[in-house]
Amino acid sequence: MAKLKVTAVIRAYNEERHIGRLLSGLERQTQPPDEVIVVDSGSTDATVDIATHYGARIVTIEKEKFSFGRSLNLGCEAAKGDLLLNVSAHVYPVYDTFVSHITAPFADPKVGITYGRQIGDHRTKYSESRVLLKWFPTTNIPVQDHPFSNNANAVVRKSLWKKLRYDEELTGLEDLEFAKRAMAEDWKISYVADAPVVHVHEETWDRIRNRYRREAIAYARIMGQREISAVEAVGLAAANVVSDYVHAAREGVLFGENLVGVPAFRAAQFLGAWEGYRQQGRITEGLKRRFYYPLSPAEPPTAEAPGELIDYSDHPDPSAA
Repeated sequence: MAKLKVTAVIRAYNEERHIGRLLSGLERQTQPPDEVIVVDSGSTDATVDIATHYGARIVTIEKEKFSFGRSLNLGCEAAKGDLLLNVSAHVYPVYDTFVSHITAPFADPKVGITYGRQIGDHRTKYSESRVLLKWFPTTNIPVQDHPFSNNANAVVRKSLWKKLRYDEELTGLEDLEFAKRAMAEDWKISYVADAPVVHVHEETWDRIRNRYRREAIAYARIMGQREISAVEAVGLAAANVVSDYVHAAREGVLFGENLVGVPAFRAAQFLGAWEGYRQQGRITEGLKRRFYYPLSPAEPPTAEAPGELIDYSDHPDPSAA
């Protein structure tokens, strides 16, 4: 079988603090992408200059016309590759085998989507790290039985994208909606824990609340069915706070900023979710567990490192700047 060409599609807006580390990480892969496209929605900082320095092709979208789906469609249209590697501008790969691992399942012609693990770093709020562990477990799932995917670290077969394209009207979760339609047409989705990225989230409480609100609006539209009540939202928030406190205590990091940060994060998360579902109506049981219920105390051990760690010493931690 001929080698499938890979195009990295990166959505960006004022990402000068992060995009250089991502592009450097992609450059150092054992199998680097054949092409890199940055879809920029009006950056006023050095984002475009940095991307150009690394040889990325720039596609622009007016800020006023931006949606997650529309920006991705623009990047995918411009891509020449057979596989579209969708990555957020504020992630960076952990290992030099990232691209080879996340594209490997496409040897099966029925695999249409893969997505990789996401982890946090020292900037990540404790509860956010628990969310990431819940959504992105430490073991591979070669063929998963639900339409979860995440375009901060995912690959889509271009022939599938051409047929389905991303919904440009959604307020978020365009990846979930796309995956749902792909599964309905019997395409396989593979989760690749061996292709982790660090996802840098440095958000205020209001931005966290808004993120979960717009995702809930999208989720209600995509999945339909039952709504989340205020009582249920409060109960889920409380359950997650207790779970987070228990795990933080076990890890010896309960006190300090986590003592207040945990309930603050969960309050923002579930207030936003409740507001979004209240605005749009209804939601399914299916993926709600994965999105909202506390992580089980029994967690699988971290697998052996799937490649060589990338040395980012020439791209210092932007939070130290």
